[in-house]
This record gives sequence, structure tokens and C-alpha cells, in this order.
Amino acid sequence: MSSSELESRLGYRFADPALFRLALTHRSHSASHNERLEFLGDSVLNLAVAGLLYRELADFDEGDLSRVRSSLVRQQALHDIAQTLSLHQHLHLGEGELKSGGLRRPSILADALEALFGAIYLDGGFDAVAAVIDRLYRPILKQVDPRTLGKDAKTLLQEFLQGHGLPLPAYQVVATSGAAHNQMFEVECSLIKLNITVLGNGASRRAAEQAAATKALQAAQQALSEAPAKRRRSKKAAEPAPQAKLVFAPTEKA
Repeated sequence: MSSSELESRLGYRFADPALFRLALTHRSHSASHNERLEFLGDSVLNLAVAGLLYRELADFDEGDLSRVRSSLVRQQALHDIAQTLSLHQHLHLGEGELKSGGLRRPSILADALEALFGAIYLDGGFDAVAAVIDRLYRPILKQVDPRTLGKDAKTLLQEFLQGHGLPLPAYQVVATSGAAHNQMFEVECSLIKLNITVLGNGASRRAAEQAAATKALQAAQQALSEAPAKRRRSKKAAEPAPQAKLVFAPTEKA
């Protein structure tokens, strides 16, 4: 893919091609690299995404806006966007990074995308880069649920149970294995009222609890979605069968 194709995907054409090249140059390739642009792009991205969320999520308070923004600007989100742009085809890396798979490394791709945002800001101003960021992020906002985005499994489970008037879950470590420096934890999560008990595993107690909470949430959602159908079937089974009506034929006169 040519540089003009990447510019087309970004929806922005650079007036200064040198800035464009610098944004795509990793420190392993040259002493002149993109780390300063990455620093600038990180701040530009946060402001642009904050503005987008402020306009689109009018009923969200400060805490919820911060949670959603944090999720959208983290490395994984940037890496996903970089992949849609095929950004790896345009990076300038040193030979060592190329051999070690640097073109596909999430951190390198995410940093390069932030550097591009910084370069667009310097080349065309904030309005230009905000328009690019808006174009890249608006489809993502349509695909996710901002009410749950960025919340961990334990929080989602707690909110789900509270929303249905159910007691909070109980977590208990039931087993540990491995050496002290490489332990694995097994945690049990119980939802007493729903008669649900699941197990989760992880390299820390917190990770195991999160794994268990994910399974418990799925089980609870399924149990409560099936409950109305079960109640309807039970009610139908309990209803008395309709009694047959007796019909008397008129007797003939003698």
C-alpha cells in the first residue's frame, strides 16, 4: 500500500511529507524517530476523544465519561484501529525489530498511530486531527455499549445482580497450585439465590475472581432469561383442564 492510500484511509493528506514519514519511523530504524510525536499525539487523542464523548454521551456523568475514554485510548483499542488501517505496511523499523516481529507488535502499532495523530496536529491543526479521530472512533462507538465499556467482570456482575434485587456474589479461594513465584489460583463464585456456583482460574486471586465473575454473569443472565418461560410453562401446567359441556338433545313428544 502506498503512502497516499494510507492518507486516504486516514482521510487526511499531509502538507509536509517529512512529518508523515517521521510519525511512521521507529527508534530502532533511525536516531530521528516518532517518540516525541507519540507524546504529543497521546494528549491530542485524549482531548479529541473527550470532545467526541461529551457530544455523543450527553447523559453520562464525569466518571462514566472518564471510564469510556480510558477504554477507547488504551493500547488495545489503538492497535485495533492500526490494524484496520494496515499501518504495519508503512512502518520503518530496524532490522532487529523486523526479524523479531515488530511490525505486528501491538505496542509499536499503537505508538505509531498516536505519533500520526501528533503529526496531523502539527501539520493541519487540532480541527484536522479531531476530524480524523472522530472518523476512526465513531464506528467503534456504534459497536460497543458505553454503559459497560471499560468495566471489569466483577463490577458488571455486581450491577446486574443489584439491578435484579439479588444478593451480591460470594468469592472463595478453593485451591492454589504451583511454586510461590508462579502460582495459579482457583476461585469459586456463588450466587446463592440463583443456585449458581462456578470456578475461575488465574495467575492471581484477582484474575481468578474476574474469570469466575465472567462465568457467573453469563450463567445468571441465562438463568433469568429462561425464568419467565419456565413460569409460563408452570402456570399453564397448573391450570385445570377445561370441563366438557353437557348438551342435552330435546326429547321427542309421544
